[in-house]
Amino acid sequence: MQRLFLTFFYSGLSPKAPGTVGSLAALATGVPILYYIGDQTLFLLTLFFIFAGVRETDKYEKRTGVHDDKSIVIDEVVGMWLALIIASSNIYQIAMSFLFFRLFDIWKPSLIGRIDRAGRGGLSVMGDDVVAGVAGGLLSALVWEYLLSKVL
Repeated sequence: MQRLFLTFFYSGLSPKAPGTVGSLAALATGVPILYYIGDQTLFLLTLFFIFAGVRETDKYEKRTGVHDDKSIVIDEVVGMWLALIIASSNIYQIAMSFLFFRLFDIWKPSLIGRIDRAGRGGLSVMGDDVVAGVAGGLLSALVWEYLLSKVL
C-alpha cells in the first residue's frame, strides 16, 4: 500500500521523467475532483496527502536509506493540486499551472531549492513541491490576469 501511495498508483515508476508523469497523473485526477466535487474537497484531500506523504516518506527513507527516491511522486501530486486550487478557471490556466509548477519543481529557485536541500525526510521531500505548487498557481493567475488586462 505504501508503494502504491508514494508512487501515486505507480505513475512514479515511469522509466522516463517520473516527476512529470506523476504531475500528469495528478492533473488527470485533480481536474475532475475540482470540477465535479469542488475546490474545498481537493484542498482537504491535498492537506491529507501532505501529512500522509511526509509520514510515509519518512518511513520509506528510514527503511531504505534512500532520500527523495525518483519513484516517489506524491510530492508532485500535492504540488500540482495546490497549483490547480489557486488557478484553474479555464484550460489555459490549467495548462499554465502545470507548466509553471513543473518549471519551479525542476529549476528549484530560491526558497524552493533551500527547502529541497534542507535535509532528509518527508518534510524536505514534500515541502519544496508544496512551495513550487503555490508559486506555480500564483504565477499562472498573475499571467492570466496580465493577459486579460492586455486583451480587454
